[in-house]
Amino acid sequence: MNRQELFENICKKQSFLCVGLDTDIKKIPPHLLQGRTEEEAIVAFNQAIVDATADLCVAYKPNAAFYEALGTKGWSALEQTVAYIRSHYPDQFIILDAKRGDIGNTSALYARTFFETMDADALTVAPYMGADSVGPFLTYPGKWVILLALTSNKGSHDFQLTADAGGERLFERVLRTSQEWAGEEQMMYVVGATQGRMFEDIRRIVPDHFFLVPGIGAQGGSLEEVCRYGMNSRCGLLVNSSRAIIYAAQDEHFAQAARAAAAEVQQQMSLQLKKIR
Repeated sequence: MNRQELFENICKKQSFLCVGLDTDIKKIPPHLLQGRTEEEAIVAFNQAIVDATADLCVAYKPNAAFYEALGTKGWSALEQTVAYIRSHYPDQFIILDAKRGDIGNTSALYARTFFETMDADALTVAPYMGADSVGPFLTYPGKWVILLALTSNKGSHDFQLTADAGGERLFERVLRTSQEWAGEEQMMYVVGATQGRMFEDIRRIVPDHFFLVPGIGAQGGSLEEVCRYGMNSRCGLLVNSSRAIIYAAQDEHFAQAARAAAAEVQQQMSLQLKKIR
């Protein structure tokens, strides 16, 4: 999916919502485990969430750690989830949140794993090891790298906001340097929703790129603030919500509750999108 197609889908659905499939076997509704293996329960949960929310969002973001924690059965559940989205809802943008990044040969195999074997549209990548660790992910036409820039966790202040002698902060160096590797048609950036007006500083450096924005909902980020400072003329945002949607209820009506939670966010997004017309 290219940038234009993504923007058209955002306009069509009046939504830039990304639903995070952070599926924890210890948190899914207990009734799903009755008569099912853990793998089957995870797949059943994810499929129900996707069926309930697909018309309200433009992307899904499984977090690889939640599946890898269960070994081969978790990995199988992840593959089945991605395949289900791909076959039933082909207009969805699929992001694998794995935060990979290593030396060239290893990165090349990570890229093969997530872009060929898994058939994801995008992968989150850590930039710390530099160009040769990111480059292998950029060799796949039509696939996206989502580079960590300024995250929403408390520890982001430990390194990302430190400045050099000239006053340039580390996240700003990442943004400027990475533009030499790829443009807005193949690279996005992770920017945490809790960073508020820092979006203004980031937009001055990368005005046209899409941002993947975690931290809305359970982490307390403000959608209105994110849009005020981060939205551009082509939206430029994929705002992720995970726990607030997928764990909206723990009973047999969990999917309906997830839909209601997603619909509430989508309605807010629709209002924000009217501002860029």
